[in-house]
This record gives sequence, C-alpha cells and structure tokens, in this order.
Amino acid sequence: MLVNKILLAAGLLCSAATFAAERPTLKIGALASGTLDWEMAVLTDTPNPGFTLEIQRLANPEAGKIALQSGAVDMIVADWIWVSRQRNSGIKLTFYPYSSAAGALLVGANSGIETLADLTGKRLGIAGGELDKNWLLLQALGQKQGLDLNANVEKVFGAPPLLSQQLKQQRLDAILTYWNFAARLEAEGFKKIIDANAVEQGLGLTAHVPPLGYVFREEWAQAHKSALKDFFQAAQQAKQRLCSDDNVWRKALPETHEDDPQIQAALRQGYCQGRVTEWSAAVQTAAGQLYYLLYQFSRHQLTGDAPEIAEGTFWPVD
Repeated sequence: MLVNKILLAAGLLCSAATFAAERPTLKIGALASGTLDWEMAVLTDTPNPGFTLEIQRLANPEAGKIALQSGAVDMIVADWIWVSRQRNSGIKLTFYPYSSAAGALLVGANSGIETLADLTGKRLGIAGGELDKNWLLLQALGQKQGLDLNANVEKVFGAPPLLSQQLKQQRLDAILTYWNFAARLEAEGFKKIIDANAVEQGLGLTAHVPPLGYVFREEWAQAHKSALKDFFQAAQQAKQRLCSDDNVWRKALPETHEDDPQIQAALRQGYCQGRVTEWSAAVQTAAGQLYYLLYQFSRHQLTGDAPEIAEGTFWPVD
C-alpha cells in the first residue's frame, strides 16, 4: 500500500512537471502606469492553462521596442505603422489589435474654440511630437476644410501630463492628446472638440482602425500559435470583465493611479468604448487608406518610403 501511494505521488508530480514544461511562458513588456496594466491585473489573478504570463516593466515605448527586438520580451503594445516600417526593413514583426481608443482635441470649458478654423492663431499643445498620427490626420482634415493648421497655429509639443497642466493654467488654448488624458480632462469639465474617430470619418475612411495592438515576432508567433490564441481569448475576456463586473474593475483601480471617482469612471468608460469589436477585411482596407494619408502628410518620415502597408503587418485571425 505504501509503495502504491509513493508511486501515485511520483506520477502526479511527473504529470504536473510535464504540464508546466509544456505550458509556454509569454513575456509581455508593459509600460509603467499604462492601461495594459489594467488587463494584466485581471489576467494574473486568473491563471490560464494555455500559458504562463510574465510581465516586464518598461520605462517608455522606445524601451519596449528595443526589448522586443532583442528578444527580452515576446510581446509589447505598439502601433501598426511602426510594424509595417520594421517589416519593410527586414524585421518580421506582426500586429493584432488591442484598442480602438482614440485621442482627442480639447479646450477649456469656456473657450470660444468650436471648430478647427477657430484654432488659427492659437497655442496648440500636441502630444507625441511632429510625427504624431493624431496631429498628421488633424492636418489632413484641416486641409480638406481649406485650412493650413501647421502654418496657422502656434505648436507646442510636449508630454501629455505637462500639456494637461498647461491647459489648466490657460497657457495653452487647446491640446491634442491621448485618450486617457482626454478622459481625465473631460471628467474635470474640459470640452472635447473632436476625437480621432471623427477625424477619420471626416477624411472619408470606411472604418475606424485600431491604432494600437499586441506586437510580436512572426517567427515566435508561428511557434506558439496555440498559446497566442489562448492569450488573445483570455485578454478579450479580461476586457469584458473589467467593463461588466464592478468587483473586477475595483481590483484594477490601483493601476489607474487615480483617487477621484469621476476620473476613474471616465477612464473606465473610455477604456470600454475602446474595445475592438471588429477586425475585418473592411477595417484592414481602411488601414490602407489611413496609411497612405500618413505617408503623404509625414512626407514619408513616419512610414518610410513604402507607399503601402507591408504584407504580413497584420497577424491573421483564425
């Protein structure tokens, strides 16, 4: 009897060890204080049998790109324009959509600015720099309306938190910023003039294109298809739970680094509105239209010299 128990215990240990060895570890690079942390808080709380999650903190987006290319992490969140450019230079990365949340143009509650034309002669804060996609597309929409925004506004480039502060201090007349900073400002009473979704519609795009996605090496993905599929399903479920279950959302609240309930609610609303509900051929066609606009308005500086998205930029959906 004792021998049988020992053999049974040994068999269970071997099975557990074999299962652990077969379950791949997925190393994700996540920005400190980024919205990916909200999702990771749920995923790490509910382990998945298809993969083990290992989170590595990143100081900034560039650090993430370096970590991915060096193999220090398997996956980061980045934009598909960068992925296309890397593929054109021989680095076979690929993209799967993460978020449709869009940046926005905001002004003070009592501002007289109501249209793009009203920006003429104003101080405009722009997050992300001269080649920021939101800024390039806003210029494209301005041109369609007969405006040269690049020539007719006083541009101030800076980090989103600094731009928010300067808008509050009335040192800027308007800011073009990322969705989570826009959500905070709207919760505090600032006024949204237009967001990136409306800009794309104004430019005649046939569908809204998710700007950010999970980015990973194609070779790695081919070798870990099952784990990758499990991860995408688990991530989608985590998003749904964050948006539908208040108890789950409360677990992620510390990752927002916000104490104000109104701002917390605005962040949750913006995050949930940004869930990707469609990733179809029509959306990818719209991505091609968007790419060409960015190719033109950045004078190839953002996209590189290729006028079309590199083949394989988007990871195929099974």
